[in-house]
Amino acid sequence: MIKILVTGANGQLGRTIHKFKNDYKNAEFIFCDSNELNITKKDSVESVFERYQPDYCINCAAYTNVEKAEDEPEKAFEVNAEGVKNLAEACKVNHTILIHISTDYVFDGEKGTPYSIDDITNPINEYGKSKLKGEQYIQDILDKYFIIRTSWLYSKEFGKNFYKTILDKAQKGVEIRVVDSQVGCPTGVVNLHRYVKDIVEGKNTLYGIKHYCDGEVLSWYDFARKIVKESGFENVNVVCDNSYVTKAKRPKYSVLDSTE
Repeated sequence: MIKILVTGANGQLGRTIHKFKNDYKNAEFIFCDSNELNITKKDSVESVFERYQPDYCINCAAYTNVEKAEDEPEKAFEVNAEGVKNLAEACKVNHTILIHISTDYVFDGEKGTPYSIDDITNPINEYGKSKLKGEQYIQDILDKYFIIRTSWLYSKEFGKNFYKTILDKAQKGVEIRVVDSQVGCPTGVVNLHRYVKDIVEGKNTLYGIKHYCDGEVLSWYDFARKIVKESGFENVNVVCDNSYVTKAKRPKYSVLDSTE
């Protein structure tokens, strides 16, 4: 029986793993939200690891508000970098394999073709910078780790995300205005969970950085149209509008090459 610690258990991925936990073979799960395990507190991390001695730690804990990170970068770095460092150090002491979820936002979006795991990182916002710092801590501290970069993660069931926002607007019948100036690969959280499950079950044993996304290249505008159409709200008007200005710069093209 392997023990799997899941941090950030109340997020999209954490809740999805919990939903499908019985699909894992010979696995015992420990699900911890931020109240039970605050990854920014070293003593909290050490205590949980010492108590459970997990074989795997799936780190779903993250500061994910890209806009707010511009105003409070120290909070983003506290969770996405220093918190990840605490986890990595605990994993090293306890011989735990870390599975860490990262992001396409470690790239600047200027390449114009899909990013491979060997491409040079160059984040252009505070969120991306904090996530990259977390990656670097893991690589400096651990030999056995999986860093999974994914993109545009969404759940139809859990949390707040683009998919649910668009669906809510469609249900209300309001006009939907979305940018087409950013291109990426929307990734369903259930599919990401299956990728993680394959790692835990030994179907993907090569340690290091991985890229995983669903593969369909879309702009946010394209994705919104797809959501509306597939949900049967074809009378709802989806308008391309690039006038909305954000504090955080976003990569123009952050498609990940998921082939290994």
